[in-house]
Amino acid sequence: MPWQWIWKSDDHVSIHHTINYWMPGQARHDDKVIYTEANQAMIDLIKKRFDEYKAANPAAEEQALKEVLQEIILYALWRTGFFDVAAFQGGTCLRILHRLPRFSEDLDFILKEPDSGFAWSDYLRKLAGLLEEFGLKSETVDKSRMDKNLKKAVLKDSSLVNALSLSFLRGNSAKKLQIKLEIDINPPEGSEFEFSFLDFPADYEVCHQDINSNLALKIHALLCRPYVKGRDWYDFGWYAKQNVHPNLRLLKAALYQYGPWQGKKLTVNETWLKQALLEKISGIDWTAAAVDVERFLNTTEKEGLKLWSERFFSGKVDKLLP
Repeated sequence: MPWQWIWKSDDHVSIHHTINYWMPGQARHDDKVIYTEANQAMIDLIKKRFDEYKAANPAAEEQALKEVLQEIILYALWRTGFFDVAAFQGGTCLRILHRLPRFSEDLDFILKEPDSGFAWSDYLRKLAGLLEEFGLKSETVDKSRMDKNLKKAVLKDSSLVNALSLSFLRGNSAKKLQIKLEIDINPPEGSEFEFSFLDFPADYEVCHQDINSNLALKIHALLCRPYVKGRDWYDFGWYAKQNVHPNLRLLKAALYQYGPWQGKKLTVNETWLKQALLEKISGIDWTAAAVDVERFLNTTEKEGLKLWSERFFSGKVDKLLP
């Protein structure tokens, strides 16, 4: 079983993690190293969750472990009180709460109320401490810029990979998992929020955008983003399949706040939206868009990329906005 070692000296105590295995009674050369069985139950819990993925290759291992780590981060953020002021949203939110069948790299959030003074720093400090309960020695980096409404942070971790002895690490001992966290501190008005209970790694509750508001901001992104992101359009097709209707009040506020319609008074109804989506669809290189999303999909979902075309997505618009 993996153990934690603690280096003790006269003036400080520092904690490090090792992937070495040790059996009780095994001799040690340095009597300053004390071994304990700390966090073993947590590591076993993580391993059980990871094994559910049945990852068949190194790439699948890495993806599965990132998803497990995302859930642990969400739990730890709840412990910090983060969801008192923020709401979960975006692709990873859809995967965890609504079973969107694609991988998402980032954890995306919005503040419930605009706050120009929001900072990641305090939450990141608490987050790193809580992750140690799971035997994880993670590095957190605040990458926010003062002049940006989208505040970014990164969590880097190699201790979890080492503890599970995964194959994708072999030959690259310096490799770290990276999870990006982003939060909009000046979100447009009109989001609706819900609360959901989750139970891994323990029982907790997250505040999140409702699915209609999530769709509204997704449509804003695919209409206003200056480049094509295939993941946006994959998600759009998924929403159409679920018969989700966008929160038009939120979409109107988002369009007014940022993008080519910024500051313009629009009548954002289903007729306007349908025309705007069809115009956008007509100018997209669908082969390139499919390439962007391919690595985030399983084999079955990848087959559907062969259908991507103007005609295919025009049909999705008709389904969403009949």
